[in-house]
Amino acid sequence: MASIACTAPVPAPEEAAGLRERARGALLGLAVGDALGAPAENLKPSEIRARWGRITGYVAERPQGTDDTEYAIFSGLLLARHGSALTPADVEAAWHEWIADRAEGPFRGAGFSERGTLENLRRGLAAPISAQHRHAWSDGLAMRAAPFGVFAAGRPAEAARLVAIDGSVSHEGEGIYGGQAVAAGVAAAMTGATVPVVIAAALAVVPDDSWTARSLRRAVAVAHRGERAVRSAVVIGGYPWTDLAPEAVALAFGAYAAADGDFREAVLTAVNMGRDADTTAAVAGALSGATRGLSAIPTPWASVIGPARGRCLPSMAGHHVLEVAELLVEAAERETGEAVATSEPLPATPQSTEPLPPLPATTQPTELPPPLPATTQPTELPPPPASASRSPEPRVEDRRPRERSPLVGAGNAGQGDSEGRG
Repeated sequence: MASIACTAPVPAPEEAAGLRERARGALLGLAVGDALGAPAENLKPSEIRARWGRITGYVAERPQGTDDTEYAIFSGLLLARHGSALTPADVEAAWHEWIADRAEGPFRGAGFSERGTLENLRRGLAAPISAQHRHAWSDGLAMRAAPFGVFAAGRPAEAARLVAIDGSVSHEGEGIYGGQAVAAGVAAAMTGATVPVVIAAALAVVPDDSWTARSLRRAVAVAHRGERAVRSAVVIGGYPWTDLAPEAVALAFGAYAAADGDFREAVLTAVNMGRDADTTAAVAGALSGATRGLSAIPTPWASVIGPARGRCLPSMAGHHVLEVAELLVEAAERETGEAVATSEPLPATPQSTEPLPPLPATTQPTELPPPLPATTQPTELPPPPASASRSPEPRVEDRRPRERSPLVGAGNAGQGDSEGRG
């Protein structure tokens, strides 16, 4: 991978693929990565190799997305409704309308960060207090951040601002930073930026001394050495959960950098590293899908993705990620009038003075589903391990063996591994 310090200029608008194709590539890429990575979630590379050798495609009989795709659809529909006027009150109201005040699916609210948020909301707590729970540093915001980059194409800072508003209900600290890095990276990729510029855009919106930034820099610095080196550079071996935002986001960007933006290689690299594989592959898929466009996604993989089944969020059943991509592009066009004519200059690149061509008109956004009465009681969070509080970054090289948790497979939360280098 090229050095971030020596970046090529962003391609001229007339040379870049259409925004719609990149938007479709980003969100379909997210869904494909999620479905590919789901069977490998919470596994170590050695366990993946023992079961399947190297994963090179779908290994499940009926591939399908997880909470990652359904929450991305949720945030995408919310953003399409409110655009840049989105407020924490809007996000909180949507969580009540579409999730907290109705029946949950079999995942019962997905990962621990979502479950903690729902418990707080059902107790009457409002944002940002609703985000004060044990797993506010999880990758639950990062997994749903790509729609913000699609909407704010060419405006990484705006994508980061908006995703932080979305995250204020459910995350804080490193959990917010992880979402901001992903949203900004996708926003840069939507303009046809090179891989180093996409990475620079992600780093530019998070504190330089944050755990997220440090992990991301470590991952991309060794990306040319492959997935084993990326994993070794950032995985917190022995830590009991795999959904740490700094770790998952760094693994995803490391996979994206190792593949130089190639969709197939980026997603498979993320999948075969294990850990929170559905999320890391979903993020890598969104980044590379935005970079290369819809046509970069292998047809056999893309054709499997249908409308969401609502297994986690019943209110999202029937919505397709491609529908959400259309709604976001239309919302951006209505708001700006000239698509991304007012793009921000990307890091280390000359600022373009020519606007992107206006997007063609399409159908109006569909109505979002009406609310249903609440039918379930709040769920209890599992007791945290002794070291699972919001704490400073743990050592990477702790490889003490641990038994697998009975909670493995519970959405976006799983058992860590002691195999630091897989």
